[in-house]
Amino acid sequence: MAERPTMTGVEQTFGSDELIVSKTDLKGRLTYVNSVFLRVSGFEEHELLGKPHSIIRHPDMPRGVFKLLWDTIQSEKELFCYVNNRCKNGDNYWVFAHVTPSFDIRGNLTGFHSNRRVPTTHAFETIKPIYDEMLREESKHRLPKDQCEASYPILMSKLEEIGKTYEEFMFDICM
Repeated sequence: MAERPTMTGVEQTFGSDELIVSKTDLKGRLTYVNSVFLRVSGFEEHELLGKPHSIIRHPDMPRGVFKLLWDTIQSEKELFCYVNNRCKNGDNYWVFAHVTPSFDIRGNLTGFHSNRRVPTTHAFETIKPIYDEMLREESKHRLPKDQCEASYPILMSKLEEIGKTYEEFMFDICM
């Protein structure tokens, strides 16, 4: 897929009893996707395997959240977060993601595994204004690295204001 489609503003959903599952190597290239991932995203398996997981990154998703995600999982810890993904046709779908490091039998880090569930409406309503503020800050910068570095402190300051870790905040809003 050479070009990213125009975003449609149409939101796709999936069942509350379904999981979107993917696995990546250490560089974030997809090594496995399940049938729910394929159905919701609209991609075919051959279009995804070997590609960076960021192929489904929606432009309305702050880069600063991905900094937190990568910093966390590369330090061999798990992370729960709300993510807006894009479909092949430009639609989007929100998920509550649980991303974990994967290890071989000797305990060596080999990649990452993500299970995604349907987020609650309350969680979406709580996280969306924070993400919007992060995106406004990112829009002031041209380079992706600068965008990431500019929006990440906004997320961290929100957590400091409420006196919670990111994980505590995520679990508070998912209930």
